[in-house]
Amino acid sequence: DLMRFTILVVDDEKNIREGLAEALGLDGYRVRTAADGAEGLKAVEEGDVDLVITDLRMPSLSGGELLERISGRYPGLPVIVLTGHGTIEDAVEAMRHGAFDFLTKPVNLDHLSLLVKRALDSSELARKNKELEAEVEAQKRTSSIIGSSAGMKRVFDLIRRVAPTKASVLITGESGVGKELVADAIHNLSPRSGGPLVKVHCAALAESLLESELFGHEKGAFTGAQGRTRGRFELANEGTLFLDEIGEINQNVQIKILRVLQDRKFERVGGEETIETDVRIVAATNRDLKKEIAEGRFREDLYYRLNVVNIHVPPLRERRDDIPLLAMAFLREFADENGKKIEGFDTKARSALYAYTWPGNVRELRNCVESAVVMARGGLVEAEDLPPSVRSSGEERDIRIPSGSSLSDAERILIRETLAAQNGNKSRTAEILGIGRKTLYQKIEDYGLEPPDAAAAAAASGEAPSGGAAAADASPAG
Repeated sequence: DLMRFTILVVDDEKNIREGLAEALGLDGYRVRTAADGAEGLKAVEEGDVDLVITDLRMPSLSGGELLERISGRYPGLPVIVLTGHGTIEDAVEAMRHGAFDFLTKPVNLDHLSLLVKRALDSSELARKNKELEAEVEAQKRTSSIIGSSAGMKRVFDLIRRVAPTKASVLITGESGVGKELVADAIHNLSPRSGGPLVKVHCAALAESLLESELFGHEKGAFTGAQGRTRGRFELANEGTLFLDEIGEINQNVQIKILRVLQDRKFERVGGEETIETDVRIVAATNRDLKKEIAEGRFREDLYYRLNVVNIHVPPLRERRDDIPLLAMAFLREFADENGKKIEGFDTKARSALYAYTWPGNVRELRNCVESAVVMARGGLVEAEDLPPSVRSSGEERDIRIPSGSSLSDAERILIRETLAAQNGNKSRTAEILGIGRKTLYQKIEDYGLEPPDAAAAAAASGEAPSGGAAAADASPAG
């Protein structure tokens, strides 16, 4: 879509300036013009310029100086220089200073057209590569979604079903359950994965800033608005916009978001130009939006527009089977980061991790494991290495069996939790459950209850403990 690109033509000769502007306009580009280098630099500073075509010899600020300023401050912005027949040396010098290419006057319009397209393609490619690098970096830093529990299997199933569609998605769940990773997965598995994924953390921005952040603003729209800025709705065009903590936004911004969802149109703050955008919205909240609606703080019509598909991410206390998988993934990550050789968790530590209710969910578990890795002295994380609140949870425990569990699910949970409570002592576990040791061993094998770090734990305790959930393959979704 060529209309997305704005080209700035800088030339002190009016006829050349207007002739080039007309030719580029016919090619479908938006064109701005400037009569000298100083005016050209001002236009670049105002933003929204994708390519500069400049004459080299101009009064006030020459094309060469303009090029140097642009390549110093806006290194990704391509510049094509115009030069007379006798000044090819100037053009070569300009190329040395970072010009994309040069054209001799009189300008061949077909050649200009090809050159402009090539320059825009290369800068677009560079921009996409930069975004890709940032994304890869972000993926390295965050663990993919991990889970083999029934609750997480439902989440994965919904992600896979909704990702290929255009439907808006509302992700709900407590703080720290990994709602942002679900948004990443929806984008990565969608036909829009080649487009941008733009994130806005609504609660982190002051009300006055949020509107400008979402919709952009024109120069002078408010004190300190030095140039035109594109908002997140514009930047997310042909991609996905993730609105985190959507329950925190005020009614004024809610109305504007509703209009974008209905009409796919908006104006920048302080601007009159109507901008169209093709964006898929994924929102997340840890608030009860129905309650917010009842109390008059959230618009019901916006809620139904956002909540076309709801994905509820269960809290960690309802998916205890995933605790060993997550804990081991985080252990590997932080052991590598800290250059430590740690094989796993001892039985007391594992027991404490299971028993704790994790009010901060996966985020809290991640922080807990990071701290434990730092504190650990040996090849296993011990209960003493865990934060006091987590450590003390291993001392008393109830066994919870979620409603809807099958008999075999209930048996697996009962065996796993009893083993953990007995620090992996199988003889004592068999005695408490009233079954023979051989039967217990068979069931441990059938249910895959031997944890991934059992061998290391066995070496430490003298008996292979089995206080872990099924160490099924982690299910990454993003």
